Amino acid sequence: MCRVYSCLLVVVIAAVTGCATLPPPADRTPTFALSDTASTRLGRAVNPVVDAHAGKIGVYSLADPRDAFAARVLLAGAAESSLDVQYYIWNGDQVGYLMFEAIWQAAQRGVRVRVLLDDHNTGGLDPTLAALDAHPNIEVRLYNPMVERNVRAFNFITDFRRANRRMHNKSFTADHLVSIVGGRNIGDEYFGAGSGAIFVDMDVLTVGPVVGEVATEFDLYWNSASAYAAAPFVESSGARLDLEAKFASIRADPASRAYIDAVKDRAYVVDLRNIDLEWTTGRAVYDDPAKTLDYSGRTDILLFPSLLRAMGRPDKSFDLISPYLVPGDGGTEALVALAQEGVRIRILTNSLASSDEGVVQAGYAKRRVDLLRAGVVLYELRPDAIQDALKRKHSSWSSASTGLHAKTFAVDRRRVFVGSFNFDQRSAHINTEMGLILDSPTLSTKLSQAFDTVIPKVSYEVRLGPTGQSIEWIERTDQGEVRHLVEPGTTWYQRMAVEILAIMPIEWLL
Repeated sequence: MCRVYSCLLVVVIAAVTGCATLPPPADRTPTFALSDTASTRLGRAVNPVVDAHAGKIGVYSLADPRDAFAARVLLAGAAESSLDVQYYIWNGDQVGYLMFEAIWQAAQRGVRVRVLLDDHNTGGLDPTLAALDAHPNIEVRLYNPMVERNVRAFNFITDFRRANRRMHNKSFTADHLVSIVGGRNIGDEYFGAGSGAIFVDMDVLTVGPVVGEVATEFDLYWNSASAYAAAPFVESSGARLDLEAKFASIRADPASRAYIDAVKDRAYVVDLRNIDLEWTTGRAVYDDPAKTLDYSGRTDILLFPSLLRAMGRPDKSFDLISPYLVPGDGGTEALVALAQEGVRIRILTNSLASSDEGVVQAGYAKRRVDLLRAGVVLYELRPDAIQDALKRKHSSWSSASTGLHAKTFAVDRRRVFVGSFNFDQRSAHINTEMGLILDSPTLSTKLSQAFDTVIPKVSYEVRLGPTGQSIEWIERTDQGEVRHLVEPGTTWYQRMAVEILAIMPIEWLL
């Protein structure tokens, strides 16, 4: 939604002279991760396993959305010292309140809970955040807060440059011992709940030294100049919500009961004795939060250059999954050059029909021909293709469509990145991002194998047409290949809108 506001408002921003600026963060005491947790229940379970693999980190992928939900709730339930949670979106829906309840119950047991939320997407949650923040063991901070609480778009008109920069980071750390990092926000669509569209996404659960690096990242953002105490912003919204009553109401809902039943047997996802951890090396990478307020174009505070250096130049293969693909001139040239040098490049992104940010297609569609001519293999997710597989695995599945939200890429089947970073201009230059770089032949090979087997079946392969000037979409079905000459599942209006946006100078916003 931030992209939509940006693109609609950039054409009028030069005419606006008003400015709703934020004061310096006040009445805020710096706090830091609690690391003395060896005697906690998680410490007694985690430390012996970590000690047996000295210097290594343990990694377990959470591709299944209900496993990803269960892992967070179970970790919240197991924590005895601290919970540090950082998210771009936390919806006020079924999953959102079930997760709020999990951290509330931890606080009730005496666990210190720190919640850092980007404020762009907290609309309607002020009473809930006020009630959470009032708990003696919970502190809520808002990243880059919205001064105008009721009409969020107004902030983009009065203070566009600041409001346009958001914290897209996502992490969940329990007792300074276990972290979950990846692409998922908190909401129904990210965890396979509800009856609406769902996102295909990826997180990793990790233990070992990298958890301390994730904690350092959290502290850096928590104590940064852009993190404000929530109370001055949310207390003005009116009467405080009775959270206990709200939690009871959510749990009484038949849909919530069905979802809870569907995930209740997933304790294995945090049982280090039974899950197949890969023991490897890796590190956390992230933007400096100074990126939010520094408009000078400094590169030393950016994640993207260090991410590319750490991943290394591909020699044989580069497999990329990104829901939003806006490589720009430089990124397109780099991908073309690699492909022409013989590196096999395969990319999965959203189709126009599956994307929740259709405006992004304007920065992607105009790059397709150049990429295809160089030999890059492009796949676009079909919005309905994964439903049958999900329904076979989960009998209660009822989502109507699927969109891609995972952000991961692998180099040479050796190194893999999992995190919040999209391969687009917004992630590179505007929003803050984070993730893990893992020396993981297991995960990177799984990603490569997905391109060999699963991805061609659930997506359209984009190919050059017979003239080399146009493109076509190949859909693989049980009856054979179906060739589409226009983007499948779209209307002429959607396609025309993309064509118009593609000629506008907005690529830097996408």
